[in-house]
Amino acid sequence: MKNSLSSFVRNSALSLFYSTLMLGASAALAEAPVKVADGILTGPNGMTLYTFDKDVAGSDKSACNGPCAANWPPLMASATDQPAGEFSIVTRDDGQKQWAIKGKPLYYWVKDSKPGETTGDGVNKVWQVAKS
Repeated sequence: MKNSLSSFVRNSALSLFYSTLMLGASAALAEAPVKVADGILTGPNGMTLYTFDKDVAGSDKSACNGPCAANWPPLMASATDQPAGEFSIVTRDDGQKQWAIKGKPLYYWVKDSKPGETTGDGVNKVWQVAKS
């Protein structure tokens, strides 16, 4: 009986350990690589993120491709990334994946040179700082 009890405890502990490990791995995969600094969304590099007024929320598309994307690089998602909370993933014209918030794709601005800069806010009256 003593061996059965210790075996049960050991197996339960191992099961709990692996369940916790898998839950942690799932949570890590489900998080968008976005942070918030003073209410402004930033990428993993700390640079400000923007939304584009010509993008239609929920269309699962980006309206900024080609030369536009050279100036407004998208916040790319990997093939294994999964939507999480208010963050979704859209497919770009070239087939690559991009993070979005509330259905609006997220972009960087090439003229921001350091974290905290928001020089793209209001450009051509169609680019806005992404906020939480």
